[in-house]
Amino acid sequence: MTAFLRLFQPDPGPRLEGRTVFLRLPRLHDYKPWAELRARSAAFLKPWEPTWPEDDLTRPAFRARLNAYARELELGEAFPFFMFRRDDGTLIGGVRLFHIRRGVSQTAVMGYWIGQPHARQGYMQDGVRAAIDFAFGELGLHRLEAACMPENEPSAAVLLKSGFREEGYAPAYLKINGEWRDHRLFGMVAPPAC
Repeated sequence: MTAFLRLFQPDPGPRLEGRTVFLRLPRLHDYKPWAELRARSAAFLKPWEPTWPEDDLTRPAFRARLNAYARELELGEAFPFFMFRRDDGTLIGGVRLFHIRRGVSQTAVMGYWIGQPHARQGYMQDGVRAAIDFAFGELGLHRLEAACMPENEPSAAVLLKSGFREEGYAPAYLKINGEWRDHRLFGMVAPPAC
């Protein structure tokens, strides 16, 4: 319940700073800019994402999303960040660390999205870098993983420029836009401690 309440506080959770962006946990008042950006970018995003439910952009669905995020935070399983441009605070995308595993593995998976008007301007790489620093720093993780479809060269470029290494190929890895799709697999390990 604590994580759920944090999502409704004026300044919940960590704020990750990049050069051109900052990341923070989503808040209830983010609904309108989030829904507008996702609606405006639907044709751009849908080829790379799981099928959107019919009510995905409604306020009740957003509230349910926040509740799910709160449960994941409470369990330490995920950190869902919204990404904002630093110069004007505009919501431009999101970065999510999820499937966080502790014990002998100390790993997480990273996923991300960016609205079409903000794509290919360096924001995503800056946001990914801030999330990497958080994962290896504050969270103390040892390894991060990510994946993208073979034809998604911009996403692969973000990962490679951010320090990920390509590690393999997984047939029918994730169900994207209603179809099981192959993915390129990427990973990175925390730098050695100084």
